Amino acid sequence: MIVDLHNHTKLCNHAEGEISHYVEKAIECNIKYFGFSEHAPMNFDQKYRIKFEQMREYEKSVLEAKEKYKESLEILLGYEVDYLKGYMDERVLNADVDFLIGSVHFIEEWGFDNPEFIGNYKDQDIDEIWQKYFGAIEEMAKSRLFDIVGHLDLIKIFNYMPTKNINKIAKDALLAIKEADMSIEINVAGFRKPIGEAYPSMSLLNEIKKLDIPITFASDAHKPEQVGLYSDEAINMARSAGYSECVFYRNRKKYFIKF
Repeated sequence: MIVDLHNHTKLCNHAEGEISHYVEKAIECNIKYFGFSEHAPMNFDQKYRIKFEQMREYEKSVLEAKEKYKESLEILLGYEVDYLKGYMDERVLNADVDFLIGSVHFIEEWGFDNPEFIGNYKDQDIDEIWQKYFGAIEEMAKSRLFDIVGHLDLIKIFNYMPTKNINKIAKDALLAIKEADMSIEINVAGFRKPIGEAYPSMSLLNEIKKLDIPITFASDAHKPEQVGLYSDEAINMARSAGYSECVFYRNRKKYFIKF
């Protein structure tokens, strides 16, 4: 992957390794545009994200790495922001960064992708869960707050699949993403989860291409050895869908590059 914009640091409390180790792995993988997008602070689920008082430390560390490694690759600064009404904070939304990833990790404050709360699935209507999830994705796109959609179909993480057609469930969300001029990442973290495939699925990626929505790439690494993992699979998916270029962001502006 020439571009890889979604990666974490140990500041989020559930990743490991030094920033320099992530960057050196990215250089080894021939990545040219490498983004850190730490889990942004908010006053909810604070165990799995940085604190507001750590924002300056995080941003400073990434910018120092950007300068140190500028001859080898371009490091880009971002946040992964949870779209959760009532909890998003202006300090994050107005941060001086290259990009913001908008992600949905919660359905009505239920952390559906957290193994700690997997038992909640048995009490839910799976089709309704999927509809609520993509409803939140649609709302997120319509907010116009973010540049990139994080792991589009994360709701499939534990392989609880709906009975209805997924492309139809996601249709309105995809249209909203198109209207908002956002991009969608091909996120390979799904290969490391029970679902065993990237986010989004190949079927959804084909629909994304039909709408001419730009893509970018994401290791979603939480340890250095995950950087660039499954990059061949991600590139092959993109090419199979008909893509030959992806995007990266600088100062919230989108740039296209061939891959």
